[in-house]
Amino acid sequence: MTFTPSHALTEYSAFRAPVPGGEMAGGVWRPDAGGLPVLAIHGITASHLEWPLIADRLDGTRVIAPDLRGRGRSNGLPGPWGMRDHADDMARLLDHFGVDRALVLAHSMGGFVAVRTADQHPDRVAGLVLVDGGLPLPFQAPQGVAPEDLPALLLGPAGERLKRIYPSRESYAQFWRAHPAFTAHWNDAVADYVDYDLDEVDGGFRPSSRFEAIATNMMQMSGDDGYREALASLHVPVDFLRAPRGLLNETPGLYPDAVLAAALEAAPGIQVHDIDDVNHYTIVMTDGGANRVAPIVRRSLASVSAQYALDEEDAR
Repeated sequence: MTFTPSHALTEYSAFRAPVPGGEMAGGVWRPDAGGLPVLAIHGITASHLEWPLIADRLDGTRVIAPDLRGRGRSNGLPGPWGMRDHADDMARLLDHFGVDRALVLAHSMGGFVAVRTADQHPDRVAGLVLVDGGLPLPFQAPQGVAPEDLPALLLGPAGERLKRIYPSRESYAQFWRAHPAFTAHWNDAVADYVDYDLDEVDGGFRPSSRFEAIATNMMQMSGDDGYREALASLHVPVDFLRAPRGLLNETPGLYPDAVLAAALEAAPGIQVHDIDDVNHYTIVMTDGGANRVAPIVRRSLASVSAQYALDEEDAR
């Protein structure tokens, strides 16, 4: 089924692109725009429909946004679902669109995919804008928790949501309307995002993200397995945008000062921007968040586009 956002302000097209195991779904805004495009990578249980408000504000820019393997309309793709596998999918997606290089904009877990993409495919990434994600989130397993039980523990309410069947689309919307992150911030973009997230199953509707894919990626955001080294070795400009509040609108957010400082020790060249008055979701999914984030993306895009043009000139 083709899904068109009801609130879309700019030209939008759904796509399907070949990847190992099938086709990756997603959407592209301004598909005919020239210049350096933006590759927008969503968060851990999200889809490409977390990006419309920011895409609307990136005038004249093509924005390519996939549903990652195991999420959204790409949830039928088989594993593996690791960050390195997602990164390879991003390179294949750029191939599908005939894109040599892009500015990568990424939110939450998508930031980790973005860093792996820049590390594994350095010639495809002109710069990174990491929105409240992509820097290591160290955690310590509680004593007595078996390794196989740790993903469910870390996912908590999110894991319960993924396994639950909702009797109607409206009941799922009601769940999100009551969510602390959105009680004061419901809008048409969020409504579309929530509606798109459902698969019809026996007895009702289930969120589209596959639990096993989410659990795999949840365990890969600690900075282990060479991730810190990959982050430290990046040779592109990196902007990191921090939300002061977390997934449940709580303070501090995912990156309190101590966690941020520890991450920046490995990569001191990262430019940090604190985005006022947003939480982990509303930083990209409300007008207030998009109005603060989009100018930073535009500045980064202008800077890396100019450098890309110089590199192309030097190569002639």
